[in-house]
Amino acid sequence: MCNRELLLHILHQTEEALRKILIRFEPVDSVSYFTDTPEGMEKLDYICMLLIATGESLKNIDKITDRQLFSRYPEIDWKGAKGMRDIISHHYFDIDAEEIFWVCQHKIEPMSDTLHRMIEDIDSAAEKIR
Repeated sequence: MCNRELLLHILHQTEEALRKILIRFEPVDSVSYFTDTPEGMEKLDYICMLLIATGESLKNIDKITDRQLFSRYPEIDWKGAKGMRDIISHHYFDIDAEEIFWVCQHKIEPMSDTLHRMIEDIDSAAEKIR
């Protein structure tokens, strides 16, 4: 069994990173904003850094839960999220701004909601044990 406090700490950090991505993404109205404006390029860099941190956190969560936690929440493509970290980290100069834009539009909020539910479920399970 994993250390509950460590797990919750990583889940909260990851949820916070996703929240920051959503905030930074708010003014982005098109892929060309990412690629054609200095502000957009800065946002793309910042978002990519948070996606790397998110993917790394997900890998750590998988490790400390013996790959058991994410299987309880199959609505999220956890493998894809962890893989995105690898792609951004190892192929940064080949990043597809369209893909990052799509992920921000469609995947970040549902993942954030799921992480929030995970935290609530873990807290609720701890309350039942007491």
